[in-house]
Amino acid sequence: MGKFSPAYKQALNGRLDHLRNQLISLRSFSCSYFQTVRRKGIRLAHLVLAKRMTEKEFSMDDQPDSSQPKTDWGLPGEEESAQSDIGESALVLTAEPLRPLAEGHRPVPPPRKRFRLGLALSVAGGTIVAGAVLWYWLSPGEPPVRYKTVPVDRGPITAVVTATGTVNPVISVQVGSQVTGKIKALYADFNSVVTQGEAIAQIDPASFQARVNQARASLRNAQGALVKAQAALAQRKLELGRSETLRRQQFVSQADLDLARTNFRDAAAQVEVAQAQVDQAKAALSNAELDLGDTTIYSPVNGIVVSRNVDVGQTVAASLQAPTLFVIAQDLTKMQVNANVSESDIGGVSEGKDAEFTVDAYPTAPFKGMVAQVRNAPISIQNVVTYDVVIEVDNRDLRLKPGMTANVSIVTARKDDALRVPNAALRFKPSGMPIDKKKTAVWMSDRAGQPQAVPIKAGIADSQFTDILEGEVREGGRVIVGLEESEEAGQKTLPPGFGGIPKLR
Repeated sequence: MGKFSPAYKQALNGRLDHLRNQLISLRSFSCSYFQTVRRKGIRLAHLVLAKRMTEKEFSMDDQPDSSQPKTDWGLPGEEESAQSDIGESALVLTAEPLRPLAEGHRPVPPPRKRFRLGLALSVAGGTIVAGAVLWYWLSPGEPPVRYKTVPVDRGPITAVVTATGTVNPVISVQVGSQVTGKIKALYADFNSVVTQGEAIAQIDPASFQARVNQARASLRNAQGALVKAQAALAQRKLELGRSETLRRQQFVSQADLDLARTNFRDAAAQVEVAQAQVDQAKAALSNAELDLGDTTIYSPVNGIVVSRNVDVGQTVAASLQAPTLFVIAQDLTKMQVNANVSESDIGGVSEGKDAEFTVDAYPTAPFKGMVAQVRNAPISIQNVVTYDVVIEVDNRDLRLKPGMTANVSIVTARKDDALRVPNAALRFKPSGMPIDKKKTAVWMSDRAGQPQAVPIKAGIADSQFTDILEGEVREGGRVIVGLEESEEAGQKTLPPGFGGIPKLR
């Protein structure tokens, strides 16, 4: 008993006192029961013997023989009771009314037989009572409730937010095509290192060269029309000067002079139109030459080709949206993780927080990073709102590949010397006791071994412990986390096939 607590000893003593009182009560009850059984057995013996004598009397003559001596074997004080019991038994066991016994002929069996019958009934009743007492004594009672407790200690607590994300390059450029045509040649492939301005693909330029030639011919035509218009303008100018001279000498009419002036202005306008056509032809030629130049695809940045989406001979159709031919990562030594954090956890995430993540390719090698950006644009998928959190990570060894799935843990709070209790202590709720759901509390055993609620104010928490900010909880105290169960009780709760070798029937 030295290894049990005082509360357990007190509970055990109370249980023993209760069993002792029950045993005393059963003992007094058994004594009274034996006396009652004895009296009932004697009365039953009288009834049986009286019935037998009554049946014999029915077979004899109606007049009894007065010469026989009167014998009374009854017990003192039971003659009247036996007579009444005989009458009741006879009425029950026969279909016709019984005639009263003659006063002088009341045959009673010998005392030895009556004593044996009563003794047998008494022994039978005592055996039943003794068996009931033995069963009650040997039956297992309810064991005392024992609580499982753990000590309150101090230690580090780190609150984290978990999320999933994707590893991406910091800068990735999608290279497309502005013209439609067939891929003639490819100068770069997957994982090719390219420099800015390097040709990486060629679209067939034949049709675009023909458009350039056509635009050049149109330009020469427009230039010829301009020269012709300028010559016509010079002619109209000479005619206008001659008409003005002749008009001063009164050799031509005023109408002829006005006509000459009109023709001159018309020729000047034709020169302007021809000049506009020349400019239009030059623009068409520049556009054709630009399209011809776009048939050669150049790398816009220095980097590595991550993706190539076309092959030689494939037709590229550039309509409303430019097709993507290549994806070039500018620098794979600096990567970022785009993590989707739930709206319920985004409040504790801010820029500068430490983060740690793992990828399936290296499950035992965690990577460390830092939160660089918390984007305000919400992402709603099936009524689930998340926010994009960008985490920068160093990838000098090039182990991280674009597109890897990352399991991210972002540290939101850390406390090195926290007064902490297990999370199971906050989840424990004893049955049959009032609980205030509005307050956070842990349960501790009082001096009598009964659970008692202790209100607290909880702080940060991790997967195992919770920080205690306020409350009557001290370091070294023991809080209740559950109920202790015996090994047999634990085996009963296990599903079939677990927890031991099956028993043979």
